[in-house]
Amino acid sequence: MPQRTAKPCRDKLCRMTTREKHGYCEAHADQAKSWTRGRAGRGRGGRPWRRLRDQVLERDRYLCQPCKRDRKATPATEVDHIVPEAEGGATVAGNLEATCHPCHQAKTQREALRARARGD
Repeated sequence: MPQRTAKPCRDKLCRMTTREKHGYCEAHADQAKSWTRGRAGRGRGGRPWRRLRDQVLERDRYLCQPCKRDRKATPATEVDHIVPEAEGGATVAGNLEATCHPCHQAKTQREALRARARGD
């Protein structure tokens, strides 16, 4: 069986090439993640999460809830925990809200700062 064609590593700053199916060179192979495990291995990405995500987006009428509170109408592209799992929040519809990418990113940064301040 012929070898795969060598392609550039998927890491942004790497100049190595690879023939691996996941697209990362040996130095960055740890960055390859399975889609079935979800991002960062948090157990999301399967059918139950997609169903819950779709349910929340439909409930919130595909509008970003933080923007809606600021009286702006922005389409939602993501679903986020209101109370983060790291702070005891559950992955249930009542603890999820539809958000746009900028709002989700800003909230995630605030949560990361709080976690650093706590020493997590």
